[in-house]
Amino acid sequence: MNMLLKTKRLYAAVIILMTAAFAYADEISFTAQAPKTVVAGNRFQITYTVNTRDVKDFRAPDMDGLSVLAGPSTSTSSSTQIINGSVTQSTTVKFTYTVVAREEGTVSIPAASIVAEKNRYESNSLTISVLPPDSSQPQTQQRSGGQTRQQPAGQGVNTSDLFMLATVDKTTVYEQEALLLSFKVYVSPSLNLTNLSSKMPDLKNFHVQEVELPQQKEFQLEHYNGRNYKTLLWQQYVLFPQHSGELEIPSITYEGIISQPVESNDVFDMFFNAGRYVETRHDLVTRKIAINVKPLPSGKTGSFYGGVGDFSISSTINSTDINANDAVTVRVVLSGTGNLKLVKTPELKLPQDFDIYDPKVENKYTIKGGRQTGNKVFEYLAIPRHGGEYTIPALEFQFFDPKAGEYRTIKTDEYQLHVAKGQGGSEQTQVAYVSKEDLKYVGQDVRFHATPLKLESTEEIFFGSALFYLLLTVPVIILIVLVILSRKRIADNANQGRTRVRKASSVATKRLKTARKLMNDGDKNRFYDEMMRALTGYLGDKLSIPVADLSKDNIESALKNRNVSDDLVSAITRLLDDCEFARFAPGDETGRMDHLYEEAVSTIGRIENIIK
Repeated sequence: MNMLLKTKRLYAAVIILMTAAFAYADEISFTAQAPKTVVAGNRFQITYTVNTRDVKDFRAPDMDGLSVLAGPSTSTSSSTQIINGSVTQSTTVKFTYTVVAREEGTVSIPAASIVAEKNRYESNSLTISVLPPDSSQPQTQQRSGGQTRQQPAGQGVNTSDLFMLATVDKTTVYEQEALLLSFKVYVSPSLNLTNLSSKMPDLKNFHVQEVELPQQKEFQLEHYNGRNYKTLLWQQYVLFPQHSGELEIPSITYEGIISQPVESNDVFDMFFNAGRYVETRHDLVTRKIAINVKPLPSGKTGSFYGGVGDFSISSTINSTDINANDAVTVRVVLSGTGNLKLVKTPELKLPQDFDIYDPKVENKYTIKGGRQTGNKVFEYLAIPRHGGEYTIPALEFQFFDPKAGEYRTIKTDEYQLHVAKGQGGSEQTQVAYVSKEDLKYVGQDVRFHATPLKLESTEEIFFGSALFYLLLTVPVIILIVLVILSRKRIADNANQGRTRVRKASSVATKRLKTARKLMNDGDKNRFYDEMMRALTGYLGDKLSIPVADLSKDNIESALKNRNVSDDLVSAITRLLDDCEFARFAPGDETGRMDHLYEEAVSTIGRIENIIK
C-alpha cells in the first residue's frame, strides 16, 4: 500500500515538473548561422536553429552562388534545468546544409522561414565573403636551388607562414594630425599560434593613444598576396606627431609561440607521443614606417590653442542676473574630432572688477573609428565685486582643419550680465576696509568720532605662569605620542608584509587546486582567471608588490633585484602571457590547460627555492 502511494506521488511530481517546464518555455527564436569568410571550393555548413519542437513547413532560401552538397539534415536536442525551484525545458531543432562556394566574391543568402506553434517566423539573412583558393600547397614549402620540396610540419616555419604586418592609414600628415597605426598577425591555417607578446617601443616623436580592442579575439580568414591566412588585429594606436619633419615608426619584434603535435614515422614514438605537443618560438619583425609630417602653415592668431581637427564650440552661463559677490559660471564645450587631449585651455576675457579663478577642465573623449572624438569642457568661475552692467565677450577658438588645409575660427555667445548691489549696497563694500577714525563724511552727514581708550594695569603676568608652562609642555607630549604610534604602525606593516611573504606559497597552492578542479570540469574561462589570480597573487605577495603596482614590468624588475636568473624571469613573463592569450587561441584546450597548470606549479617551486 505504501509503495503504491509513493508511486502515485512520484508520478504526480513528474506531471507537475513537466507542466511547469512547458509553462516556462522560451519565446520562439529562429536564427541562421554560417562563417563570415570562406574559401572558394572548400566545404562549409549553414545551420538554421529554432528553439521549439513544434516546427512545420521549413522553407530554405535561394542559395545563389553556392552548391548544396547535402541537406537539410535535421537534428533535435532537449534539456531540462531546475534552478531555485524553477523548472525550464528547452528543445532545439537544427536544419543543416553542407555547401561549397563556387567562385570568389560575396554571397548574400536571404531569410529562411518556418511555421512554429501556428505562426510563421523568418530567420536573419546572411552575407558571406568568399576568398579565392590559396595559391600555395597545403603544407609549408621552401624553395632551394630552384626546386620546391614539401616541408614536414613541426620542422620549421617560413616567414611567409607567420608574420606581423604594421600599417598606417596615411603616411603624410600635418603636425598634430591623427594617424592610425595597426598591427595584424597573419598565420597559415595549418599552424597553431598559442602566444604572442612584445614590448611597444618609445615613440618619443608622437603622442600615443591606444585603441581598446575586444578582449575575446577571434581569427578571421583573409586573402593576402595570393594566400589565405588566419588573421588577428592585435594592437592599434592613434598617433599625433609632435613636430614636423621625416619621422619614423621603428621596427618592432613580436615573439610568437607555435604549438604543433609531435610527429614521427616510428610506431613506438607515435604511440608514446600521441596527444603531445611541441612549442617553438618565432620572432615576428615588423617593417619600419616613414611618416612625412608637414608643419602647420602661417595664419595663427592669438586664439589658436593647438587644436588640429574638426571642431565646434558652444557655451552656457548659469545666470545673467546676479548680485555682487555671487559667483557666475561660464561653461564652454569644445566638441569634435582631433587632438582634443592636447588642446590648451582657451582664455576667456572677463571684466577687470571680477575675481577670476583657474578654469576647471574635463575631458570626455574616446577613440572611435581610429580617431579621438568627443568633447572637452571648460568651466570658468568669476565673482563680481560691484554692481553694474557688464559684458562677457565671446570666446574665440581657432583651429587648423587638415582636410581643408586652412585655419577656421569659431566663437561662443556673448553675454550681457546685470549685477545688482550686494547686501547693504556696493558702497558698504567699498568702505569695508576704511578706518572709522579716518572717515569724516560718507553719504548723508554720517560722522564717526574716535573713542578714547582706557588702559588698565593688572598684576597677573602670563609669562612664567603655570598656564604658560602647561602650554609649552603639551606640544612635546603630543610629539612623543605621535612618534610612538608611528613606530608601532611601521612595525605592524612590517609584520603584515612578512606574513604575506611567508604565506604566498600556501595561498597560491589553494588557488592552483581550485584551477585544477575547474580544468577537470572543462570550465575554460574560469580556469584561466583562477590561474592569473594564483600567479599574480603569488608574485605580489612573494615580492611585496602592492596590488596597485602589480604589472609585468614591476614583476620583472623585482625578480631581477632578487637575483633571479634571466631564463626564469622570461619563463614567468611567458607564462603570464600564455594565460592571457590562451582564452581565445584555437587548438586542444585540455592539453593546453594541463600544460599551463604543470608549468605554473614548476615555476612557483623554482621561485621558492631561490627566494626564501
